[in-house]
Order: sequence, then C-alpha cells, then structure tokens
Amino acid sequence: MTVTYTSKVANAQLGSFSRLLLCWRGSIYKLLYGEFIIFLACYYSIRLIYRLALNSDQQLQFEKLALYCDSSIQLIPISFVLGFYVTLVVTRWWNQYESLPWPDRLMNLVSSVVEGKDEHGRLLRRTLIRYANLANVLILRSISAAVYKRFPSTLHLVQAGFMTRAEHKLFENLEGPHNKFWVPWVWFTNLSVKAWKGGRIRDTVLLQSLLKEVNTLRTHCGRLYAYDWISVPLVYTQVVTVAVYSFFVACLIGRQFLDSTKAYPGHELDLFVPVFTFLQFFFYAGWLKVAEQLINPFGEDDDDFETNWIVDRSFQVSLLAVDEMHQNLPPLERDIYWNDRNPHPPYTAASAQSRRPSFFGSAYDISMDEEDMEFQPNNKSEEEGESSGPTGIIGRFLGLQSHEQPTKMNSKTHLLTHRRNSLPYKAGHAKHQFNDHRGGLMVPESPQYHGDQEDSKVWKLKTDDFKSSPQYDRSGYHGAPEMSLSHNPMVFPPESSMPSRLDNLTDQDMAIRGQSLNPQAHGAKNSFELLPEQVSAFKEHPEVSNEKRKIVEFNLADMPDAPENHPGNVHTQLRDHGDPYLDLENRSVPGHCPPLFLHIALPFIRLESPMPNTGLGCATSTL
Repeated sequence: MTVTYTSKVANAQLGSFSRLLLCWRGSIYKLLYGEFIIFLACYYSIRLIYRLALNSDQQLQFEKLALYCDSSIQLIPISFVLGFYVTLVVTRWWNQYESLPWPDRLMNLVSSVVEGKDEHGRLLRRTLIRYANLANVLILRSISAAVYKRFPSTLHLVQAGFMTRAEHKLFENLEGPHNKFWVPWVWFTNLSVKAWKGGRIRDTVLLQSLLKEVNTLRTHCGRLYAYDWISVPLVYTQVVTVAVYSFFVACLIGRQFLDSTKAYPGHELDLFVPVFTFLQFFFYAGWLKVAEQLINPFGEDDDDFETNWIVDRSFQVSLLAVDEMHQNLPPLERDIYWNDRNPHPPYTAASAQSRRPSFFGSAYDISMDEEDMEFQPNNKSEEEGESSGPTGIIGRFLGLQSHEQPTKMNSKTHLLTHRRNSLPYKAGHAKHQFNDHRGGLMVPESPQYHGDQEDSKVWKLKTDDFKSSPQYDRSGYHGAPEMSLSHNPMVFPPESSMPSRLDNLTDQDMAIRGQSLNPQAHGAKNSFELLPEQVSAFKEHPEVSNEKRKIVEFNLADMPDAPENHPGNVHTQLRDHGDPYLDLENRSVPGHCPPLFLHIALPFIRLESPMPNTGLGCATSTL
C-alpha cells in the first residue's frame, strides 16, 4: 500500500533523490511501462513503414503530413490542462486523508469522563468506543475495496467482534433505502445521555464535550461518504485524457525523422531513437498516471491508504485506552530537576553536534557607540523648524510632511467646523474689519450687507424650515456645545435674513472704526460679533482672518438701558486658542447695554430672539 521513503531523504546529501529512482514499488516505471511499450511499438512500426513500405510519392505525402503534425502539435494546451487537473486531484487526495475518522481524541474523553471501575463502568466505556469503531468500519467498508473484501457482510462484523448478535438484529431490522453507517453514532449519543442520567458522567459540561467530539467524527465519516459520491467531473477527466493521448498520437507521426537529403527544416539529423520525444512521453503520461492513482486513494494501489491497518490500529488502541488505562496512573514522584531552576537535558555523543545556544533575535547583537545611545530632547529648536523643508503643495508633491501640529478638535467643534467650511463663500475677497474703543476686532452685520437676491431666497426658505422643525431636529442642536438657555419660548423677528458676508462691507462701514458700541433699540437687527482683540494674531496667521464664518443670532430679550451707576455690561467672548474646548472671557464695556444676543455658528441660519431682562446686564456669546 503506502510507500514510505521519508527516512531515505531525511538529510539532503549527494544522491538522496537519485537513490529513489531505483525503487520499483510505487514507482513511475511500474505505472507507465505498459503504455511506454505500446508507444515504442507504434513509433517504430510507423518508421519501418515510412522507410521500407512506401514508394517515393507516398513518402513525399507522408513527409508533408509529418511536417504538418509537427507544426500543429503545439496547439494542444497539454501543460495547462494537465497541470490544473493534477493540482485538483492532489488537493482532493490530501483532503480525503484529513477526513479519516481517527478515534484518539474520543477515546481520551471516554476514558476520563465515564467514571466507574466496576463492571458496569467498564462495560459502558468499552461499548461506547466499540460503537465508534463500528461506525468507522461501516463507512470504510462502503468506500474502500480492501475493507469490503475483509468484511463483505455485516455478519462478518459480528464474527470480528465489532457488533453483537443483538446489535446486528437491531441493525438489520432498521428499514431504509440509504446507507446506515450513521446508526452506531446514534447508539453512542443515546448511551452517553443514559450514562449521564445514571451518574457515570459527572455534569453536562463533560457530556457536551463528549458529544461534540462524536459529532466531529460523524462529520468526518459524512465527508468521506461525500468524496466517494461526488467525483471530479467526468468531462474534466475526459478532456485531460483526450488531450494527452491525442498529443502523443500526433507525436507518432510528427516526431518521425525524415530523409535528411531533402533538407527539411529541423530534420538535418536522421536519428534512430527520438530521445526527447520519449522523455516528453515519460513526463506527460507519467503526470497523467499520478492523477489516475491519486483520484481514489481507497483502492489497492501501492500509494493508496492503508485502510485495513487503520481499522486494526484504531480498534486496538481505543480499547486499551478506555479499559486497562482507565484510572491506571503511575505514582507521583519528583523529577530529577526538582530543585534545578535551569534544567539541561543531556546529549549523547551522536547528538552533541546539534546543541545550539538560544536565539534572542536578529537585532540582539547590534553594537552601538555610547554617543548614539544617548536620548535626544523632544522639543525641536527654532532653527530646525525653519529649515524643515518645503511644505504645502510642493511638500506634498515631494512626499514631505509639515511639522506643524494639527489643531485638536473634539466631536462638537469638528461638526461645527465642517458645517462652517461647507458654506459657499466667495473666495478671494478681502474682509473689512475695524476695532472698537477697547481695541477688539469687530465685524458689523446689518441687513444692508446681503448677498444677491437668489441667495436671500434660499436663506429665507432654510429659515422657515428651521422655524417649523422641532428643536431637537434643528441643525446644530446635537453638534453645538452644551449651553444653558432660557426656559422662555424662542421668538423670531418678523423678517429673517441671511447673515452679511464679510466681503461686502462698504466705505461707510469702515467709518465707524475705533468707535464704541452704541445701544441697540428694541427690534433692531444690527448686531456685532466680537472677534479676538489682537490684530497682530491675524498678521501672523492670515488664515484666521480669511476664515469664512456664518453667525446665527438669537435676540433673546429686550433690555432697558442700564443705569448710570451700573458697573458695566458683561460681554462673553469665545476665543479660539487652538484648543478644542471654548474659552470664555468676561469683559465690561461702560455705557449703554445693548440687547443680549446669543451668537451660534450654524451652517445656514441667522435668527434673533430677545432675552428677558435678568438684571445682570448684557451678555453676548459668540461661537
């Protein structure tokens, strides 16, 4: 059966594989010598007919036919078709071997799970493992010719000890048109549950592990049954066979050596033995024979599986494990390395050369100078920052990265920034700005600084949608920072307009540069957004001044003018310091108190709502 030559090629040395060419059992010579003899006989018969039996005209026609066959023989894709077919067959062959039901794991579970050293416990364990072996024999008897010849009927299984008389009678009384190799597995599961109910299996966890292993072996048996039932498609086998044999039929004529005196191309020599044609037959026909032998490994070929040996080994080992070895343990003793923290098992003289030190890694022995091992400071100097190389478009083109630290953002500020940047602004226009009496940078907003008429219509439509939607459905409700609002309902102005664009300021607006804030009357639509005071920051970072913003204003209340002796108006200004969290700064502006506004940067809405008088002055929040 199986030809084992592993020990002969354990060491790679001169002639390791060459010595295998002298083996006969399971060799290619044993498989191919019949076809090769037939090919030789046919080749030399045609040669003798061409040389001796044909006249000159007939020889000329044969030579034309030989040249045509030799030129057309390359059209047969024999290497492609045969290579894929043999790969499929070898993969299928190894998968069938991995599906063989070995009972080793099951016998370990039965020996340890089913308790009791009395006669009933021993009977349970032996019966359970015998059912497993009976199921294996039944499936192998169905697919292997060697096992079927050994057990041609179920009575032979009774005589061999795999089945009792009562079990055979019950097995034969089960009527059904299908293979009954699965019956012993059903007996095994039912007997396992009965043993658990009788207290022989301690708990359900052990029972579950036992049944799980049984189902695994049942799956292997079913897989073997499927491999035997579903073969490689017949058409594929036929195509490969026809391709190989038609190739060599064409070689019988096309590879003939023609008359060298006629100077045919490629026929300058007139040899008696076509060496490379014979080698080609040896390779391709031998390749087909490999697939022919491996397509069904449960036969009686030299390299087929030793199924009868598998039956004997499984039965003997499993009964030994569950019977004599059950709770038969050697005494516990201290090993010879009991007090040795680093044991070293000895080597013999023949194996001393294989002793090797432990491997610590390929980078373990790298040597470095002491200067290279010193840590460097993490903060880079200004000179390194200035000479960091090109950035921007050129840097991205060259694959360089900027050394600037990205601005930290949380989920709320990221959402607001995304919506703010998604608004369609006009790029490339300068922004007109002016300072208040305290130096703070201010941007006036008024209905007179509106965009074109089409944008106003779109803005009014979005504002109406905002009014009609519930508060939790409005844009920015989940994205804006949490802020305590008044319990009074929100009041909208009679007219809603789109916020002014920063690039549409006129010269008249610039005339108020340096003036202080004026009080705003009830219902006024003019408002101011407080921006960072330091204008120098915009000079150092021009991207801040070019940033496009949209402001949503809620005029929450109309408030009367503050008394003269009031300490001042409180303005809350949110300033961007590069931190994801907003920084609130309280300011006092002497003079009159404008209405309190809540400025929220939302994508497309500008609303105003008066805030009731709280007596604390004015608070303007800009987001």
